[in-house]
Amino acid sequence: MTIRILIADDQADIRSGFRLILDSQPDMTVVGEAADGQSALALARELRPDVVLADIRMPRLDGLELTRQLAGQTRVVVVTTFDLDEYVQTALVNGACGFLLKRSGPALLIEGVRAAVQGDTLISPQITVRLLSRLTGQPARGGDSRMPAGPPPSAHPLTEREVEIVRLVARGLTNAEIGAELFISAGTAKTHIANVQAKLGVRNRVGIAAWAWAQGVARAEDA
Repeated sequence: MTIRILIADDQADIRSGFRLILDSQPDMTVVGEAADGQSALALARELRPDVVLADIRMPRLDGLELTRQLAGQTRVVVVTTFDLDEYVQTALVNGACGFLLKRSGPALLIEGVRAAVQGDTLISPQITVRLLSRLTGQPARGGDSRMPAGPPPSAHPLTEREVEIVRLVARGLTNAEIGAELFISAGTAKTHIANVQAKLGVRNRVGIAAWAWAQGVARAEDA
């Protein structure tokens, strides 16, 4: 199945960049672009795409209201520069199937689209790190950075290298950034992440990050 995508963003260069990334995938095609929320709403109802990528701050109708009006009709993934918690909460309450930051990179954009089609909700790991650190009572930056000791190696199925990968995923790094950090290729990092997902029984990178914080494998000083 080819995933049909509508891009809604008031910046032409962002739309062009997203189109290049998504059209390069063999299972994706961009069927339309909109520079404002009202046009995006009309195009979504006319073209019936599988996924709408929506910025938050757009003329005429913002991405949060666009998400609300399309809820139950079309899957919407919010892709924005702004990572305010109130935006994340409102987007998800309004029915968003994902919340991604534009700086997260092409790999996460592609993963977010595929997750939405599969009925999953993908949130940028950078946001997840902050939210999970609050839930566990640990600061994401600054403050008392002491964390409970992580579980002994026998308490989980991961190798030492995979634990390193998990910590970097929990920091929100892309495959390329993980590769650079560990002096391995992005492809090797991708393989490690796939193995980690299989061992932990999680569906995506956010699941890995959630596991890392819950188990004390992610450390506050790393965030």
